[in-house]
Amino acid sequence: MPNWGGGAKCGACEKTVYHAEEIQCNGRSFHKSCFLCMACRKGLDSTTVAAHESEIYCKTCYGRKYGPKGVGFGQGAGCLSTDTGDHLGLNLQQGSPKPARPSTPTNASKFAKKMADVDKCPRCGKSVYAAEKIMGGGKPWHKTCFRCAICGKSLESTNVTDKDGELYCKVCYAKNFGPKGIGFGGLTQVEKKE
Repeated sequence: MPNWGGGAKCGACEKTVYHAEEIQCNGRSFHKSCFLCMACRKGLDSTTVAAHESEIYCKTCYGRKYGPKGVGFGQGAGCLSTDTGDHLGLNLQQGSPKPARPSTPTNASKFAKKMADVDKCPRCGKSVYAAEKIMGGGKPWHKTCFRCAICGKSLESTNVTDKDGELYCKVCYAKNFGPKGIGFGGLTQVEKKE
């Protein structure tokens, strides 16, 4: 039957895909909202999609389902993966995916636990996320909080020192905690005891 005035049919929902909302993959058209991994339902783009025949997956699920199996074929260098993909609906023994999971989290406590595991900045006490994290004194700091506790100078790995969980520039550390007396930069003369 001719397709009068409409676009191609979506590879996921079989409805008409118009040009403004079309994503093409593996010779098929998809709505932007239907361009999801068949296993984990994560949104895909041209850099994260992996196609197998008429199915589309994210690269992680594709690797779990169609990638090499066994010892030494983990998800990274020197890794042994024991993940079977069951939580994503991948049944690797039978080769057919289970029905898709809902896209909203069903267990709020998992989300709350994940949020509780975020590191806290020792200076301001707020959460430190990876994009703004600087490690100093064995603790995570915000870039804006990574300053000398005395003079407020912004610190780098070359001029930072720590004492009792607080950060100092080398100059302030030497003045306040370094050795005292002639020749140590702190005092210019020795005080006399009377």
